[in-house]
Amino acid sequence: MPFRCEYSAARAQLLADGELSAARRGVDRTEEEFESIAAKIRADLARGLSPAQIADARSSEFRAAPSTIYRWIERGYAGMSNMDLRRKVGYRPRRRAAPAPTPHGPERSFSAFSALPEGEREAACEMDTVIGRAADRQCVLTLYLRCCRAQLCLLLPERSSSAVAAALDVLEAAVGKRAFQRMFGLILTDNGAEFSDWESLERSCLPGKGARCRVYYCDVRQSQQKGGCERNHVELRKLLPKRRGISFDDLEAADMAAVMSQLNSEPRPSMAFMPPLRALLAAYGDDGAAPTAALGVEEVPYGELLLGVEAVNRARLERGADPLI
Repeated sequence: MPFRCEYSAARAQLLADGELSAARRGVDRTEEEFESIAAKIRADLARGLSPAQIADARSSEFRAAPSTIYRWIERGYAGMSNMDLRRKVGYRPRRRAAPAPTPHGPERSFSAFSALPEGEREAACEMDTVIGRAADRQCVLTLYLRCCRAQLCLLLPERSSSAVAAALDVLEAAVGKRAFQRMFGLILTDNGAEFSDWESLERSCLPGKGARCRVYYCDVRQSQQKGGCERNHVELRKLLPKRRGISFDDLEAADMAAVMSQLNSEPRPSMAFMPPLRALLAAYGDDGAAPTAALGVEEVPYGELLLGVEAVNRARLERGADPLI
């Protein structure tokens, strides 16, 4: 076939504009002239003068607009840089308070947690609470299993250490001490008042001596040290969003089951799109099935996933309760 060409006005205009721009590129001076000008500019900048002042005061020696001098400085011509401009770089040392130690002692600090073997740290459980409106009394206790990205959500009647301990007691009684120690034997949490009583959190509610878990605490104001739990709260907030008028006092245990079912059935790219619930069962077998059965968590097929408050409302309507919003 004969060679054919197609004319594009838009591309031709871009090429023409580029050619004009290239023709104006560079400094409109000889090398010797520019070196002399740059030396004067550097000297004036060192004395604290601005490009506008330099352009006005040196107008009889060379012609350059303040914007041109700024552009030469920004491009690093003749060794100049924005560091030479006082208004570009400000120096104001911030006041930094010394990191406050955790009130629970060094043996339960994040440093002590970091000193544990990597395998134990990767199998740890991150614990936190999620609150609703300021006037709500109820809140949600979350337990995030690092190894499988699964997160359990337990409804607390109040945000207190006794309520957290009671919730862990119910979970331990439902799954058994052996399964509890296997999944929640190492807990990392923050320094919230609801987690302050580590003795009640660690004390087993079942007959026999010995603790059911070991609790460690993040450094003060360093919640990113349990980043997996914090990031998973983003998914949780899809189901219980803020500023939508949802009252956590209206939540029931059945609502938490619906939330966990949706939350743990979401395919995760970090696990080759395996849902956390399936990963939990693969990692812990029957021990992993115990808490899901006790809490009413079921895997939701991909076609039925609904990551929004509508999922909770739908479950409430099925049992004859009013929607949250």
